Amino acid sequence: MDNIAAMRVENVNFFYGKKQALRNINMEIYKNQVTAIIGPSGCGKSTFIRLFNRMNDLVPNTKVEGKIYLDNKDILYPKVNVVKLRRKVGMVFQKPNPFPKSIFQNVSYGLEIKSKNKDFIKEQVVKSLKRAALWEEVKDRLYDNALGLSGGQQQRLCIARCLAVEPDVLLFDEPCASLDPHSTRRIEELIQELKEYYTIVIVTHNLQQASRVADYTAFLYLGELIEFGETGRLFTVPEDKRTEQYITGKFG
Repeated sequence: MDNIAAMRVENVNFFYGKKQALRNINMEIYKNQVTAIIGPSGCGKSTFIRLFNRMNDLVPNTKVEGKIYLDNKDILYPKVNVVKLRRKVGMVFQKPNPFPKSIFQNVSYGLEIKSKNKDFIKEQVVKSLKRAALWEEVKDRLYDNALGLSGGQQQRLCIARCLAVEPDVLLFDEPCASLDPHSTRRIEELIQELKEYYTIVIVTHNLQQASRVADYTAFLYLGELIEFGETGRLFTVPEDKRTEQYITGKFG
């Protein structure tokens, strides 16, 4: 069965001042699949996925060219409602960043902005904590401060916070970089579970992680998309010599 594109990237260039960080990128992000973005440090991975929810808008003196489509609408169009876009495209960062509030308030925060229905909010909080595989660990202490959770639990809480507003796409920017191996394994398992409901893009410097969790992988180098395809093929029979050199550790 053919994959359906959840997002489509066309001729995207990105500049920090006069420095070009991304060069003419074209690719598709497939619905209910995990797409990994790999490449050496400074190659443009994080810059690239931050285009998907316009996070780069917050950086002064930047410029983007090209189009990125979500639901057949160009999200780079200047008049796009960025608040609504970030509800549809949620993001989990490298370092867990829970609010200094209760576990419940962390998950309900985005919901309370758009609804005053307490029953609906409570249902969504429970549902989101369950989907983030955290409910059983926190159900008896929902009103404890979230900063008391372990690093891995805090990261799953941040995932639950994203899920609560019912996004279509989830972006993970090095989500396991600050976690121990046990917590990393739990997040990887969770990503596999979540793709049933969401389209997922993950930036990772860990090639083994990409090979474990991703259905598709994109290799970026010096701001260019060198190769994109099914993960198994890209890691075993890459088409570009630079891809082979990177995944075999010749540079990175």
